[in-house]
Amino acid sequence: MPQLVARGLRVTTCDLLGFGHSDKPRAHRYSVLEQADLVEDLWHRLGIGATALVAHDYGVSVAQELLARGHGRVTRMAWLNGGLYPELHRPIRVQRLLHGPLGPLLAHAVSERGFRSSMHRVMARPVTDHALHEMWLGISHDDGHLLAPRLLRYIDERRAYRDRWVPALEDYPGPTLFAWGPADPISGAHVLERVRERIPHATVAELTGPPTVGHYPQVEAPDEVAALLGEFLATR
Repeated sequence: MPQLVARGLRVTTCDLLGFGHSDKPRAHRYSVLEQADLVEDLWHRLGIGATALVAHDYGVSVAQELLARGHGRVTRMAWLNGGLYPELHRPIRVQRLLHGPLGPLLAHAVSERGFRSSMHRVMARPVTDHALHEMWLGISHDDGHLLAPRLLRYIDERRAYRDRWVPALEDYPGPTLFAWGPADPISGAHVLERVRERIPHATVAELTGPPTVGHYPQVEAPDEVAALLGEFLATR
């Protein structure tokens, strides 16, 4: 964000409901549709009109829903690794377990050590212990890690709304950038194959390194991603 601001861009971000320092209602049924409502409300409260949108991971589904609502205010889209196509999404074992019937029980066993192990499985470039600790603090704040089974319902929503969200992605007419880590086991190079086939007008920046990049481009290759986004977002 500091690098983008230094280029004269106004950058707005938020912790979605259930994440980071946002509220974490325990008995709530979390939904991508509601998250999109909250983003729209944020736009309204901050007086944001025409805007570019950058999305990663869970956020790609929120962005697809926003596009499906016909938001002409979105002037350009930048996508980082995420499950754009539900049939290509490959959750790792801990995600599958937390998404299953024993998820609410298993969530209590999630620790920083286990979190670090999972991150090493989905990242390809070395990341400092400090960065991983900061990520864990965001996830575990106010016991947010206990909400993982509820938040992982986005997997079901992606399947349920596929016929709404995939066309929103593929039919978006504005400038489009994919800044992608191909070594991501969840949504890596296999997703880019579909992107190149179905969205030929998009700009694809495959972060091959060396070393190559995995699921978190903005964490594994922050300078490269900032340069890509800065050039893309500053273009008129």
